[in-house]
Amino acid sequence: MLFSSVGPDSRSKALCEAVYAFDHDHGIPHDGLVHLLGGKGAGLAEMTRTLGMSVPPGFTVSVPVCRSYLADGWPTGLEDTLARFTHDLGERMGRHLGDARDPLLVAVRSGAPISMPGMLDTVLNLGLNDETVRGLARVSGSEDFAWDSYRRFLSMYAVTVMGIDSGELARAAGAPEHPSSAAGVDAIKTAIAKIAGREVPADPAVQLREAVEAVFRSWNSPRARAYRDREKIDPDLGTAVTIQAMVFGNRGDDSGTGVVFTRNPSSGVNTLYGDYLPRAQGEDVVSGTARTLHVYDLERLHPGVYAQLEESLRCLEVHFRDMCDVEFTVEEGRLWLLQTRIGKRGASAAVRIAVDMTKDADIALTLDEALVRVPSDVRDRARIEALAHVADETHGPAIVTKGLGASPGRAVGAVVLTSDAAADAEGDVILVRPETSPEDVAGMAAAVGLLTTKGGLVSHAAVVARGWGIPAVVGAHELICGADGVTTPTGDMIRAGDVITIDGTTGCVWLGDVVPPPADFVSKAIEHELPELLVLDRWADAREMNGVTK
Repeated sequence: MLFSSVGPDSRSKALCEAVYAFDHDHGIPHDGLVHLLGGKGAGLAEMTRTLGMSVPPGFTVSVPVCRSYLADGWPTGLEDTLARFTHDLGERMGRHLGDARDPLLVAVRSGAPISMPGMLDTVLNLGLNDETVRGLARVSGSEDFAWDSYRRFLSMYAVTVMGIDSGELARAAGAPEHPSSAAGVDAIKTAIAKIAGREVPADPAVQLREAVEAVFRSWNSPRARAYRDREKIDPDLGTAVTIQAMVFGNRGDDSGTGVVFTRNPSSGVNTLYGDYLPRAQGEDVVSGTARTLHVYDLERLHPGVYAQLEESLRCLEVHFRDMCDVEFTVEEGRLWLLQTRIGKRGASAAVRIAVDMTKDADIALTLDEALVRVPSDVRDRARIEALAHVADETHGPAIVTKGLGASPGRAVGAVVLTSDAAADAEGDVILVRPETSPEDVAGMAAAVGLLTTKGGLVSHAAVVARGWGIPAVVGAHELICGADGVTTPTGDMIRAGDVITIDGTTGCVWLGDVVPPPADFVSKAIEHELPELLVLDRWADAREMNGVTK
């Protein structure tokens, strides 16, 4: 429901009613859903009601509620509305929030109308406390799993809701011999109480209110503001909040989590692109801290699940008529889809995807639609990307190392080792980090390229770089980041201020400024690397000759 021109009392009532189960019949088109429910909520609604996919049930607190909170504080009655929807979710799941015998746990996630990957807050495993963790251990048959889930919840809640620095928390908690145990959890609880002066609330209803409020507040966090400034997103837009029944990728060897694009978002090639991590939860994949498997490894580990995933991804791409970015979890051999959105992509990928989708009978993108998706400035960037890695590597300078090409294009700049240094730099710089987090967004926006020693194809650095058209190489595991510089596989040191070149298509890293290919390679390079660009150029020329403005 959308509302306006109502008095204060009616508006408060309307806001509290603006909470919707995923399977609610809205009867409005996708664009309207996005403005009401945010991108994540709209995707979940369509996957659930329209497509009938395997989605854990839940509900969405709509975008207008966030705008009301930011303007006037917590809306009267919203807490009761959350309790009612949570009870209904419990009835559907056959377990309830706070039930010590068989607890319902939920994920609380943000979902703005315009995608802001990693910029807003998330809390997983909400509903755990000293009583419900024992119930989870009993019903799951695994104490390790239950204590691991509780540890994850406490850490995430402390950082996201209570504002504790993750590094400070890790130092205060120390390194217990068995982190995913009662003793490990006690160490985290003690550290939280010492730093924050209070404990994580035991009451799941209080946990839920504070988590929803934290997501609302994260809309105006420094990293979110920096991202909005870079992307020119309306600061008054606000975010929705989704509350979804938890499924667990950390439940055992037949469980895991992944993020996958229906096509390669760097090149646009029509092959699946993404990462999978067994015995893990979603944040483990996107944080870049773990060495992930390629999504194709899922076919070897769980062929039946992989076949279901392929079918679901094709269904989503045809439904949305675009490349989709999908988060999924495998829980004890069962596939669950947790979210979908239109995927961010590099310029070359935008060109290739648009042309390919005009040839796909199920999608049937029109020529005009293709040109709208790939305007002239994107085609110009694609031209630069296509030329950036044409030079024969064997005739150029020696490659220092090779990581994963995560965002296409070639960048040359001075090495900086911190986000603050990148933001303060005056010339072209390449930000070099073990991994990036949302807190690095200001430095990422200032850099001409990104290089990380950890992370995979769908890590935070990779996703943000592709969205911004910044060349990025991730997962360069042979490099070792230190306080003063980066140690190469040969033992040499690349120090802050040294100039390097990175190629976000091939994943190559060179010391110094590598000369681009000669001009006579240009036409052949584009014809070889990205013939679809020539096709789009011809369509654009014909459109202009016929007097149609772009």
